[in-house]
Amino acid sequence: MINKNSPLPIYYQIEEQIKQQIESGVLKPGDMLKSEREYAEYYDVSRMTVRQAINNLVNQGYIYKKKGSGTYVQEKKIEQALNGLTSFTEDMRKREMEPSSRLLKFELIPATAKIAKELNLKENTPVTEIKRIRYGDGIPIAIERNLLPANLVKGLNEEIINQSLYQYIEEELNLRIADALQVIEASTASKTEADLLEIQKGSPILLIERKTFLADGTVLELVKSAYRADRYKFMITMQR
Repeated sequence: MINKNSPLPIYYQIEEQIKQQIESGVLKPGDMLKSEREYAEYYDVSRMTVRQAINNLVNQGYIYKKKGSGTYVQEKKIEQALNGLTSFTEDMRKREMEPSSRLLKFELIPATAKIAKELNLKENTPVTEIKRIRYGDGIPIAIERNLLPANLVKGLNEEIINQSLYQYIEEELNLRIADALQVIEASTASKTEADLLEIQKGSPILLIERKTFLADGTVLELVKSAYRADRYKFMITMQR
């Protein structure tokens, strides 16, 4: 129970008690929390007080709200190290998760001036555009848009795209992927992004832009992704 005479705010005490239940395993990933009304009755406080505690736990990544359903304990975040270049498929399998994709777009487009500059191509050169939702164990993790020079990466079809694109490039096309330049920034989900990722509009997301190079310096692809910040985090080892 809470101590209403404590100098600690009541919402903070509720927040800490729920957090302790999650960390100790009393509440497990995927478990549904009580409603705000139930917590308010249990602690004999206002729903506004409970809501502040719940919102703080959402912001800290302990729980998440599912529209029209309720509030649930968050699964452990997937960690990706930033000291190596791996595909989404490789990353999921390394964590013993089943990768899958839903293809939203797959077509040839003429390179705009901006795309041509990024891929080091002439304007209007054919570019393969691929847009997918990426899943880990059936949970939507990211929206990914790939732009690749069509004359460089030939023979693509939906079956290849739904498997591992990097595996096809390296094993079938015999192109050696060398390195990449990646930029990460924080943002919030638009309505479209929220619908596709099954999160609430305005939820935190990670915007990632990566330019990948072959061993000879040729630009292989430009990737723009939106990752769920409640399901994914990046880790880097630094040395002095």
